[in-house]
Amino acid sequence: MLDAVDRRIVAATQAGLPLVCEPYRAIAEKLGLEEADIIARLKRLLGEGAIRRIGAIPNHYALGFTANGMSVWDVADDAVAGIGAKIGALDEVTHCYERPRHLPLWPYNLFAMVHGHTRDEVRAKVERIARLIGPAARAHDVLFSTRILKKTGLRIAA
Repeated sequence: MLDAVDRRIVAATQAGLPLVCEPYRAIAEKLGLEEADIIARLKRLLGEGAIRRIGAIPNHYALGFTANGMSVWDVADDAVAGIGAKIGALDEVTHCYERPRHLPLWPYNLFAMVHGHTRDEVRAKVERIARLIGPAARAHDVLFSTRILKKTGLRIAA
């Protein structure tokens, strides 16, 4: 559970750390706190899972990864966790998760996002995933992104 100071720290960092030599010091000065307190609280929030990670988030479009395909897979429900873990461990998959099927129109229960410079590159990566899964994948497809509607993480008020 976040206290009022935690909320202020999260609010001050959720759009990104300041691009300065000492970002935690800059946040501390902005909030009227000590740098060590900022660092200690962020470590605690990481340990508790309230914050998943602190790291750089590249804009893959600006880096030239403009072909983005959500690969969707129909695998046995009792195998989805194991197969999902294998797919999620691949470098070319940025996120992988299970979703419910919507039969008879939507048989897919496993989703894995793949990025590339071209659609052919994405299709090649998806085929590597298909070889990894083997016959456990009863069917699959790729849904390519056509535009970005929103791209931000959760934002909270202080």
